[in-house]
Amino acid sequence: MKDDLRINFIKQRNQVATWNLTPGRFLVLGLLVWSFSCNQNKDILNAPEYDGPLSSLDSATTLLSDSGVVVMKMQYARQSNFENGDREWPSGFEIEWSDKKGVVTTYFEANYVYYTKADNLYRAEGDVLVKSYKNGDELKTEELFWDQSEKTFYTEKFVTIKSDDELHTGEGLEANQDFTEYHIINPDGTFTLEDDPNRPASPSVPLVPAEEE
Repeated sequence: MKDDLRINFIKQRNQVATWNLTPGRFLVLGLLVWSFSCNQNKDILNAPEYDGPLSSLDSATTLLSDSGVVVMKMQYARQSNFENGDREWPSGFEIEWSDKKGVVTTYFEANYVYYTKADNLYRAEGDVLVKSYKNGDELKTEELFWDQSEKTFYTEKFVTIKSDDELHTGEGLEANQDFTEYHIINPDGTFTLEDDPNRPASPSVPLVPAEEE
């Protein structure tokens, strides 16, 4: 009888002990899970916001047509597209504009180009070149903005324009997209290509006296 009571007492004590320990274990486990979750949330909140491109295109050509005739051809090695609609060409691009007959009228290239959708504006940097096939004039500068909606170019940087056998230089420029009309805001001067200070000098050939007979 005493042994039976002793066994029942031990069973009851173990049940109480189990009852007392089990909620504690769940509490500790819950605290660990909550702590881990909080740390994860902090890591997410403290992580730097991604502002890189959402997609990109490699070695592509974009064509714009009007009544079945290609009026613009853009070629580039890489184009990056951003969430806000901006686009970037880290290696630049080349553009050819054509008239309604398909004849190329203007050529434009740069080493780097960034397009801002909010302003519908392209910013070209590096060795920027614009050439008109209508008059043969050629523009070179280190930065140029292209307003696609207004079909105009402008810059505040130093520009060099080659026109026939003359060279025009200055600071700042405004021009139409065909580059048939342009205005240098602060001109430095105009000189012929023979007077170009950057033109390499012709090597002087020494005169050789004729041999006497």
